[in-house]
Amino acid sequence: MLRAAVKAGTELGKQADAFMKDGALVPDSLVIAMVLERIQQDDCAKGFMLDGFPRTTPQAEALDQALSEAKIELDAVVLIEVADELIEERIIHRRQDPETGAIYHLKFNPPADEAVLARLVQRKDDTPEACAKRLAKYHSETAPVVPFYSGKGLLKRVDGLGAPDEVEARIKAALS
Repeated sequence: MLRAAVKAGTELGKQADAFMKDGALVPDSLVIAMVLERIQQDDCAKGFMLDGFPRTTPQAEALDQALSEAKIELDAVVLIEVADELIEERIIHRRQDPETGAIYHLKFNPPADEAVLARLVQRKDDTPEACAKRLAKYHSETAPVVPFYSGKGLLKRVDGLGAPDEVEARIKAALS
């Protein structure tokens, strides 16, 4: 969403671009303004989904306030639950083909061609160390958002184990 607003040259996109060019985080107030701007576009008239936002309780509170002022109500917040050990396994074995951009998993979806396997690379944020940092940050900053939405009666818990189509079916069932 940030990159799309920057590319479109919107006023909010220009403001966000200045922060990103400086290597700074885009302030929550600006991100929330961009979210509101985006979800009020025609293609969101029947609904919208935010992925990975809000990430902290202050962001959730600010988003809640902004949505309330805009007279927009959330129907649900989906928490896809996966144990840390499985998240780590999914991340640290992920590899990318630098020639095609295809994503593989050494255990669950390895390439059939040995030549492709030989050229796969691991992204810097997919190492065990980076994964451990991301999980620690999740537990300290993002997990506290769960009680915020649970207390509002919006939280839907979904088992994140299984094939993508199985998880998708659980998400759809939780939202119906």
